[in-house]
Amino acid sequence: MIYLIIKYLLTALAIVVISETAKASDKLGGLVAALPLITIISLIWLYIEQQPTAKIANHAYYTFWYVIPTLPMFPLFAWMLPRFGFWPTLLTCIFVTALLFYGYAQLLKIFNIHLL
Repeated sequence: MIYLIIKYLLTALAIVVISETAKASDKLGGLVAALPLITIISLIWLYIEQQPTAKIANHAYYTFWYVIPTLPMFPLFAWMLPRFGFWPTLLTCIFVTALLFYGYAQLLKIFNIHLL
């Protein structure tokens, strides 16, 4: 149980560091947020928890493919936010990202890459 609490606290710390850094500097906050910190932490936890190498490698592999359709969300969010406010922008970006992801997953099936 202590292990799980430590795991949650360290993982949450990464998110706090990102948000606090973003408060201090837009550029530095964006850089830190763009780093794959959560993925790295996930890979470390999988390794510490003695998951098979294939499982850890698959996690990294699928993370790559899942990141690509999420990228358009960021410029869309930046463009929409001053025009429509936070919540409508966030909800629209989530919806658009889901649509892009679905279309992207269908496209990748042609190349025998199955995300869904």
